Amino acid sequence: MTRDTRYDCLFEPVQIGPVTARNRFYQVPHCNGMGRVYPSTMAEMRRTKAEGGWAVICTEEVEIHSSSEHAPWSGGRLWDDRDMPVLARMCDGIHEFGSLAGVELNHAGLMAANRYSRDVPMAPSHCPVALPDPVQARAMDKSDIRDLRRWHREAALRARRTGFDIVYVYAGHQLSTISHFLSRRHNHRSDEYGGSLENRARLLCEVLEDTREAVGERCAVALRFAVEELLGSGGMTSEGEGRDLVEMLAELPDLWDVNLSGWENDSATSRFKPQGFQDDYVAFVKTVTSKPVVGVGRYTSPDAMVSLVKGGKLDFIGAARPSIADPFLPAKIEEGRIDEIRECIGCNICVSGDNDSVPIRCTQNPTMGEEWRRGWHPERIAPRTANESFLIVGAGPAGLECALALGQRGYAVTLAEAGSEPGGRVARERRLPGLSEWGRVADYREYRIGQMVNVDFYLESRMDARSIAEFGADHVVLATGARWSADGKGRENPAGMEIAADARVLTPDDIMDGTPPPGGQLIVFDDDHYYMGAVIAEKLRRCGADVTYVTPATEVSSWTHNTLEQHAIQKRLLDLGVRIRTARNIAALRTGAADLECIYTGQVETLSCGAAVLVTMRRPVDDLYADLSGDGPGSLTRIGDCLAPGTIAAAVYGGHRFAREVGAPVDGNVPFRRECMALAGTM
Repeated sequence: MTRDTRYDCLFEPVQIGPVTARNRFYQVPHCNGMGRVYPSTMAEMRRTKAEGGWAVICTEEVEIHSSSEHAPWSGGRLWDDRDMPVLARMCDGIHEFGSLAGVELNHAGLMAANRYSRDVPMAPSHCPVALPDPVQARAMDKSDIRDLRRWHREAALRARRTGFDIVYVYAGHQLSTISHFLSRRHNHRSDEYGGSLENRARLLCEVLEDTREAVGERCAVALRFAVEELLGSGGMTSEGEGRDLVEMLAELPDLWDVNLSGWENDSATSRFKPQGFQDDYVAFVKTVTSKPVVGVGRYTSPDAMVSLVKGGKLDFIGAARPSIADPFLPAKIEEGRIDEIRECIGCNICVSGDNDSVPIRCTQNPTMGEEWRRGWHPERIAPRTANESFLIVGAGPAGLECALALGQRGYAVTLAEAGSEPGGRVARERRLPGLSEWGRVADYREYRIGQMVNVDFYLESRMDARSIAEFGADHVVLATGARWSADGKGRENPAGMEIAADARVLTPDDIMDGTPPPGGQLIVFDDDHYYMGAVIAEKLRRCGADVTYVTPATEVSSWTHNTLEQHAIQKRLLDLGVRIRTARNIAALRTGAADLECIYTGQVETLSCGAAVLVTMRRPVDDLYADLSGDGPGSLTRIGDCLAPGTIAAAVYGGHRFAREVGAPVDGNVPFRRECMALAGTM
């Protein structure tokens, strides 16, 4: 297969200062939860993207000095020469496929509490650190500024020796000392580094010039800058100081990497922002500079990419999340396999891994983070080891992924789904407010399975123990999902709730099934703390219901800090007029009322309640397993939510892992390679 000539412009080489990118696909710097802690995992993940056709692959933030370190966050580090081998391995893997390696050098200033180094953080002016630590940053004096310039220059020289082709000066997302100097909110200085934009940009200009002088002959110097902070006149705006700064420095860097600030805006979830929502903010940059420009927008459509290039808005199609969901996105466009692109769904599960300081994971791409650890490649899988057949019961995310991967291995697979459409929980949840893009999890797999002659897929085919036994498959895989519990059992109420016999209790499944809620006030009780409680409250409110959201947590959807959307979720409910009662447990559900108990004081208040929707825990639908495990088929396995309810990403991963491990040898007690630390010397 060959690419459509309409996409030829995406594969043109582009000059970036002294180096040339082989095409216009650019993996911008993104975090990954690996960095210096899991260096082999990180290096192989980046190498795989180069193999997949990305012309430029960049690191995450890389610390340049111990005065600004992010422990326990697993980021990059380039304090001295001892950090070079880790990053050199990454560069070697990227260069193997003719791609360029970029490094995002950073001094994080007030964004780093220095929990490991115990150095006092530094910032343009005295202020608390941005983290919830009881720590303040001290105002930098002139000698500190000189030190910062020296540290950055030394790190740039170290990066060049390591093998990097592009060296970043980072002034984006309000995550760097340089961006804090630019900010009127953080820079309250009265010397030549404060006041006017020209003064606040002085450090940026100096570091850019230092970097060009140090490495510019061989390495391109990129500037990553957030042109808009969505703070109105209180911050950078694309029509105000953001534009002014680009015009001021238009020709100084070799490349402009432009985006929004902060990170929660730049990487907003699909629930709150569509693809390409940054376009209008960054489009002006190309009009004021002759240097190449890269921007992001969670782009997955090659037609949209071509429009951006031919429309003169971008020179490079930047990506973080789309390159995670499909490391081979460029290759698939080049080879005419557009229908095989595994499109990002914008759920930010990838970000959650980084926030938890563990290797990145992805809902769409179960191999992400497993390239070195388990040897999983996103496009290659070992062939079958035997002439065996598989019956998979349930076509939710786990069943679909399992069928796809087993089919790719060459096994004979039958996939049976009791419902009238594929997707399981995804088919239902995609109809909830803001979650339509999550349906790509089912759509991608349904399409790929439909191309396989060795996979038979049947809808409206409910299986019982007898029909499974009669089918006679060598292996039976149960992927029958889970259902929300109606007894209130969960984290706060492990033994369940006191619920009157005539109290009206619903679950998210009831709401998704279309059960009409009764009149009067509704309570949505969220003891799950991810997205479901808030999205059910939103759905009910949009249908005109009088809704009170109740949670034992101190805020709405507390876990979604990990996906950068907690603030947006709580704001959405407040804007819709949903009443919010935090730090409250339901002590009892009675006829027409609920007793809410403060988790701190035990004080009880009674709230009128026509019905309560309990979002607490899910129970596996595993009746078939119980029916079959006695004298059923020789090989019987549960996967996904049928085994243990979790995220959609966990279900996809579980289905994929089973398919990978069928017939594979078991080696030792640990089923993956580990990166074990070596003892340091005495120096």
